Amino acid sequence: MSPGIFKKRYTRVGARPGTLVISKQSPRPVVRGIFYNPQGVDDQLIEDLDRLPEFLKPETVGWIDVQGFGDRSVMNKIGSIFSLHPLLLEDVVNVPQRPKTELYDDQLLIVVRMVRLKDPEEQSRYRVDMEQVSIVLADNYVITFQERYGDILDPVRKRIKSGKGIIRGRGADYLAYAIADTIVDGYYPVLEGVGDDLEAMEDEVIRNPSPAVLAELNTLKNQLINLRRAVWPQREAVNSLVRGDYALIGEDVRLYLRDTHDHCIQTSEVAEMYREMATGLMNTYLSSVANRTNDVMKVLTIMASLFIPLTFMAGIYGMNFEHMPELHYRYSYPMLWLVMTLTCVGMLFFFWRKGWIGRG
Repeated sequence: MSPGIFKKRYTRVGARPGTLVISKQSPRPVVRGIFYNPQGVDDQLIEDLDRLPEFLKPETVGWIDVQGFGDRSVMNKIGSIFSLHPLLLEDVVNVPQRPKTELYDDQLLIVVRMVRLKDPEEQSRYRVDMEQVSIVLADNYVITFQERYGDILDPVRKRIKSGKGIIRGRGADYLAYAIADTIVDGYYPVLEGVGDDLEAMEDEVIRNPSPAVLAELNTLKNQLINLRRAVWPQREAVNSLVRGDYALIGEDVRLYLRDTHDHCIQTSEVAEMYREMATGLMNTYLSSVANRTNDVMKVLTIMASLFIPLTFMAGIYGMNFEHMPELHYRYSYPMLWLVMTLTCVGMLFFFWRKGWIGRG
């Protein structure tokens, strides 16, 4: 799926609820588990899924990170181990979903959109990479589902391993908050990069309004539309966590989620502002092209206007009448050139006084 255009994978018409639609390009699932408490951390790659329940102890908090959906049997196995509702698993796999929160019995599904700036060396017309992250919150564990390998959640992992801050002394709800907050904060560098692109493009639109600039501007505008589509419902989803009646989220964690909600509001406002700027640049591009066309037409019109009287004079003295007294004067030829020159100079002075050339 192209990261710059919204294309949703959907089930066949009439398919039963809970049907998983997995892309052929989706990588094979890699499951990583981090299990911690105030005393220590156990971080390992989970190859045998049947051993997962052994690590989920009441005194520990577990973070099971699943990257890739390329094996339906693995996804169904994870759903069976954690008793995930079929509709929950369908929302996880059938991406992209609208950012939202859904409560399924004793599990809370939080769908967010993670954005990153692509490597400049990567051959793609889209600079912003967008990916769905589904967070499943339960009593003592959190499961994150990601479409592809790699994410921006390493700061959370480092905080858990180093024991800095309060994360190892808090419950699974705080871990879910930390993951969602890191994803929301990831919008800031992306929006900053998009803002730099808009500033550079603004100069280019004025100096060199070429079709290549228009194509790049249109691509950037499409990405801003998708960013806005992700940020606005994400703000609603976080607000639902703050104000909703979810027993899985403690009152102390709701205070932290308020700050995340403020960040969502800020990023949504910036995304909307940049979208309006991109629309304004489109209008500026059209105006610049029209002005350049007008300048060209003005030059051509002035040149045509200068040659109209000269063509008139040359036409008169190019006629083959026998009785034209001026043809026999000794200085007729230089006098005609003098009159033509004075006519051109006079017309140019008239155009200048009117402000049609040189000023105004």
